[in-house]
Amino acid sequence: MPQPTPRDDLLFTVTADTLVAVDLRPRAGHRPPGPYRRLLGVPGARAFTAGGLLARLPMGMFSVSAVVMIAGARGSYALAGAVTATGLAATALVAPWTARLVDRHGQARIAVPATALAVLGSLALALCVHLHAPVWTLFASYAATATTPNTGGMSRARWAHLLAGDDRALHTANSFEQATDELCFMLGPVLAAFLCGTFFPEAGTLAGAVLLLSGMLLFAAQRSTEPPARPPVRARSPFRAPGMPPLLAVCLATGGVFGAMEVVTIAFADAQGHRSAAGAVLALQAAGSCVAGLLFGALPPAAPASARLPWCLAALTALLALPLLAASLTGSLPLLAGSLLLASMATAPAMVTTMTLVQRRTPEGRLNEGMTLAVTGLLGGIACGSATGGWTVDHMSPAAGFGVPATAAAVALMISLALRTPTDPYRISRPMH
Repeated sequence: MPQPTPRDDLLFTVTADTLVAVDLRPRAGHRPPGPYRRLLGVPGARAFTAGGLLARLPMGMFSVSAVVMIAGARGSYALAGAVTATGLAATALVAPWTARLVDRHGQARIAVPATALAVLGSLALALCVHLHAPVWTLFASYAATATTPNTGGMSRARWAHLLAGDDRALHTANSFEQATDELCFMLGPVLAAFLCGTFFPEAGTLAGAVLLLSGMLLFAAQRSTEPPARPPVRARSPFRAPGMPPLLAVCLATGGVFGAMEVVTIAFADAQGHRSAAGAVLALQAAGSCVAGLLFGALPPAAPASARLPWCLAALTALLALPLLAASLTGSLPLLAGSLLLASMATAPAMVTTMTLVQRRTPEGRLNEGMTLAVTGLLGGIACGSATGGWTVDHMSPAAGFGVPATAAAVALMISLALRTPTDPYRISRPMH
């Protein structure tokens, strides 16, 4: 019996005594699945993605809900801002320790009780506001929410575990996660404002607590995709890993872009007499970044991440000059919104590339800790950017305030140039299974 000629587009199987050839070539009119369809086709991916989306949505709800709730009950935006700033500072201190415990003991064992503690803090805050408890209880309650695990970091750790060695697929996964973050920041404030305004001031906080806990329980229940726990080892801290300190400085400067942009945009819209439109403008920015992230992930990476990062930040710096020009020369809110939409197209590629470098330069077994350090840097940058942007608006003008995010992007660009190395790790990709 003559042997069949081997071909890549045929699969030979034996059924009883018969050799059957199955044609694997795509039929006419049937397109091969796209990168995101292949990504979500990984076993267990859809389940933990759904849980992660539910758990991450409240991150765009809690601060807005707290401000509306506290300012409405106490009549002080200064107090509301101080309480949320305290929670941000507590998160920056506690989050890396929580992430280290996640790496050592597993996501499910640590993330669920940590989330339960954070939910109790949110419920305590709503109760203290409702009962007009002493002011110090508001600070203590909101500080307790700092144990909220970094769901985005845990999701990225799962993708890194599932797609180990497949740089092309991991690039798509990181882009997908960045788009998910942007979607949560876009929908969260809108949902919080709707709940607090339609029902009662505590509704946004209560809904966020329910979403966080239910989403984390669903996420943690997907044990088949969870990375294995790493016992304590004498590995170098991610903060001290080669190339990480300047990379975290890039995160700090990039966070300054986000923090300043939010405050300055609201101030500019208020000065134009359209404060209510500020939320729509900010949502438009998030939508632009979300779309750009998905498009960026659908394209194969053209170069190693360390070579891409300066180009991404250079594009961000150049595009951030557009809002500054629109605000200074025209004073038109619609033109400003259009320029911010264009500028937001560069934020997702910059963030995706930064997080890819963080993954590659974090020591083995401490990935969630490394990702959380990057998020902590972003949070610190957001706080600094908000303060600097607010000072510029008060002492100069809202239009001049758009120079702050452009300057922060330029600083990130300068730091990124020092990150380029001739031997950046760039593995050969294998097909996604």
